[in-house]
Amino acid sequence: MSPSHTVVLVVEDEPEIATQIARRLEAEGWQAHTVGEGTTAVSSAATLAPDLIVLDVMLPGIDGLEVCRRIQADATSAGRQVPPIMMLTARDDETDMLVGLGVGADDYMTKPFSMRELLARLKVLLRRVERSQAPPPATGEAAMQLGDLTIDKAARRVTRSGSEAHLTPTEFDLLVCLAASPRTVLSRERLLAEVWDWADASGTRTVDSHIKALRRKLGSDLIRTVHGVGYALEPTE
Repeated sequence: MSPSHTVVLVVEDEPEIATQIARRLEAEGWQAHTVGEGTTAVSSAATLAPDLIVLDVMLPGIDGLEVCRRIQADATSAGRQVPPIMMLTARDDETDMLVGLGVGADDYMTKPFSMRELLARLKVLLRRVERSQAPPPATGEAAMQLGDLTIDKAARRVTRSGSEAHLTPTEFDLLVCLAASPRTVLSRERLLAEVWDWADASGTRTVDSHIKALRRKLGSDLIRTVHGVGYALEPTE
């Protein structure tokens, strides 16, 4: 996807912040559209079919969490790809982060934030979507079977004990990274580098929050925490 064809919907009720984000995205060559209210955001997402959404949690009308739910529901019912969603919040509250990830956001940033970091993380989300849409190799790739956990990388589907878990693109990539080395402890820094393409350790809380989201969807027993180090996938025998 060329930069000029990348469409981003910015949902932010503070005009100064919305303008700053839009200008930074446009400087990258992307098309930025801004709205400042929740209901309008839902209709704009349906009309624009954006490649990415930057979504503030605190909005007039319906809040960002409900906007996220409705955008995903609308896209799914229309048979469209659900765009990756970067949530923004003014509150550094882990509960907010977990709720945001739980309703389907792909990443989360707390205000104030660096525009440079926002752009870098949006690029990661965009690359992840492009990878997920790429055709599987002609030879085909067998599904990963780890105990009662099945990961179909070609179809990007995950089931445990026969029940399908609906994961965001970020959650799926994180699970695949852990599953590639079962029972091996992977540091937060390594997970950041391999899943998020981050070269520093500034986002370790993001890793922790996505792990919690995976545990909610797949069971608390599947991923083991090694305090001070990282996480290991522990498939059922």
